[in-house]
Amino acid sequence: MDGLAASFGESTGATQPNDCYYRDLTTYIHTRSITMTIKAGDKMPSGTFTIPGPDGPQKLTTDQLFAGKKVVLFSVPGAFTPTCDARHLPGFIQHAADFKAKGVDTVACMAVNDVFVMKAWAKASAVEEKVLMLADGNAEYSKALGLELDASGFGMGIRGKRFAHVVDNGVVKQVLVEGPGEFKVSSAEHVLGQL
Repeated sequence: MDGLAASFGESTGATQPNDCYYRDLTTYIHTRSITMTIKAGDKMPSGTFTIPGPDGPQKLTTDQLFAGKKVVLFSVPGAFTPTCDARHLPGFIQHAADFKAKGVDTVACMAVNDVFVMKAWAKASAVEEKVLMLADGNAEYSKALGLELDASGFGMGIRGKRFAHVVDNGVVKQVLVEGPGEFKVSSAEHVLGQL
């Protein structure tokens, strides 16, 4: 499990007992990933997410999400995974008011999970209205961005890389993609510093 967790940014360095496995796993994921295609200045691709609604799952288009708004979109490899659950999502919840103060209309969390998992994660994390939870269930939007990773060799299928984008009226202003096993540039604190 330690090696598996490493793919989600859990390694703290060479002192880890499974560091060799960690290096092999992240190399595997990095080499199996498709090269990033989205870059600053690009228009966000069109797509549709599923979001938890009061009466069940609802569709949300990228036009509805991005048009006329400043949005911070961050992606995690999986709901409830260690770094995502303990550090990534909580940072954006904690700093929700700070993002609003910087003119951000919406902070959105995307993961290649189904909408029911995203709803359960939101409830368990006390997200309330602070972060919009986006299910990219088939990794279609991750693929459209060129930011998917293939972890099928470890029984995890296609996932999304860990990243954050600052999007203004549908145009990407900041593209902050983590290296394999890292959690730095997509953190809430780092993104706030870029605004």
